[in-house]
Amino acid sequence: MDHEYVIEMNNIRKEFPGIVANDNITLQVKQGEIHALLGENGAGKSTLMNVLFGLYQPEAGQIRVRGEDVSITDPNVANRLGIGMVHQHFMLVQNFTVTENIILGSEPTAGAGTINLKKAEKDVKEISDRYGLRVDPKAKIEDISVGMQQRAEILKTLYRGADILIFDEPTGALTPPEIKELIQIMNNLIGEGKSIILITHKLKEILEVCDRCTVIRRGVGIGTVDVADSTETSLAEMMVGREVSFEVEKEPYQPKETVLSIKDLYVEDSRGVDAVEGLNLDVREGEIVGVAGVDGNGQTELVEALTGLRQAKKGTIHISGENTTSFKPRRVTQTGVGHIPQDRHKHGLVLDFTIGENMLLQTYYEHPFTKNGILNYNTIYEKAKELIEEFDVRTPHEKTMARALSGGNQQKAIIAREVDRSPKLLIAAQPTRGLDVGAIEFIHKKLIEERDKGRGILLVSLELEEVLNVSDRIAVIYEGEIVDIVEASETNEQELGLLMAGGKKEEGEPAT
Repeated sequence: MDHEYVIEMNNIRKEFPGIVANDNITLQVKQGEIHALLGENGAGKSTLMNVLFGLYQPEAGQIRVRGEDVSITDPNVANRLGIGMVHQHFMLVQNFTVTENIILGSEPTAGAGTINLKKAEKDVKEISDRYGLRVDPKAKIEDISVGMQQRAEILKTLYRGADILIFDEPTGALTPPEIKELIQIMNNLIGEGKSIILITHKLKEILEVCDRCTVIRRGVGIGTVDVADSTETSLAEMMVGREVSFEVEKEPYQPKETVLSIKDLYVEDSRGVDAVEGLNLDVREGEIVGVAGVDGNGQTELVEALTGLRQAKKGTIHISGENTTSFKPRRVTQTGVGHIPQDRHKHGLVLDFTIGENMLLQTYYEHPFTKNGILNYNTIYEKAKELIEEFDVRTPHEKTMARALSGGNQQKAIIAREVDRSPKLLIAAQPTRGLDVGAIEFIHKKLIEERDKGRGILLVSLELEEVLNVSDRIAVIYEGEIVDIVEASETNEQELGLLMAGGKKEEGEPAT
């Protein structure tokens, strides 16, 4: 190859009304490398890659692919140039099979305009096997895991002949085992001569899998570094522009009255199978109780039952002494409960409302936001502006549509709405999913502040490090039951991992 870079984006500028998303950014990707694109939520990473993929047209700058100047006017041009993109929010038709999704728009025909589905399934299986993806070509998207859906997206790009792949926050919704498998898949792709651009803010993953890293801060390119010469601390400082603490500082907890009491709770999943079975758990004022468990052990159904989104089959839920077992979501909220949901699009936001409207979804019907049954939009947007500033939600305006924000900023808006109300009980499910290290540090501080005000917090997270650092007590869930409750200061990842797998800790052996 007579050129050093497969992708060169030189001095790219992309503007939207009221904001410069990319301010003369340069990105150069070498053949056969995994190149990280690192930045805070809303830094402009996805925008830059949407320019490369042809979804946006830049106001200025030059793009070169394999040494040639190109004009990428739409994704079809990008595909012809061998560029494929796996989006953060998957572009899949839920009731189509994997194969039907992959061939959509590129259907092989068998004469007379009929689709040759058997050939397509055979081709998809061959590609899947070659790269170690292990996807069933005949499986319906709605029936497979998030990790498998992501593999279907990867297959879609490979089917179209992509040898430059863009992964946009690929591990945001994956479990730890799925993340390990994805890293292996990326290494397999590089072994086959592909090049990968990895949009992320997860520093550990960059250090584990990437060769070089380009950092963007608030739309401006900060620089490109060799990952082998970098540390979590140095990358975090480049990304945020200040020193970031990875330790959660907190005083010993001082619990008071019980705010949440769960007794013998049974909750069915969407198939009618018991996902929560005889679960018992208490959360007291002034403490953070973390729920640790492998994904799929009843966490989702538990949170939905507590917040009124799913009806409990048996058992009781008491919040501040009131039986809320059969309450609807609004009434649960009015009892003094805040809820940061694990699925921000399904349960956290109305995407076609403004971000300001979304920040008042829990209180819009109360004084002073409503007068005589009419919404007082001046007051709503003034309050939203305060929250946007306090929680550093990166948005051009409080009247920007929620769907226009990056995933991380959507998450910060939800957290702002729920934490600002300072509820007696805050149920936080995956609260830092999709957030960068600076935002994670800020959110953890907010949770500790709420605890120190005497609030009870139930933290449900798949991030074991987060559960250990933030929680006071940790309840381990396995197959829908709490199998043990341990003091966070007296346990470690190894002991929790054993409990999460259904094992038992050794009696008399302190955690080290």
